[in-house]
Amino acid sequence: MECRKDENLSRCTCTYNPCNKKGLCCECVAYHRHRGELPGCFFPPEAERTYDRSVRAFVRYHQNR
Repeated sequence: MECRKDENLSRCTCTYNPCNKKGLCCECVAYHRHRGELPGCFFPPEAERTYDRSVRAFVRYHQNR
């Protein structure tokens, strides 16, 4: 399967600029999964900016909505 990095970048909501996985969704998901986290694009902007990618942060944010 061909990577659509340019297309992915146009939709990427991650604000961590030095990330070398931006636009490489499969690498991003694999990286965060290995660390027990979720990618930034799973979070709304205000939660994503905290850089807390933990599942706990994801659940906590969505419980408070």
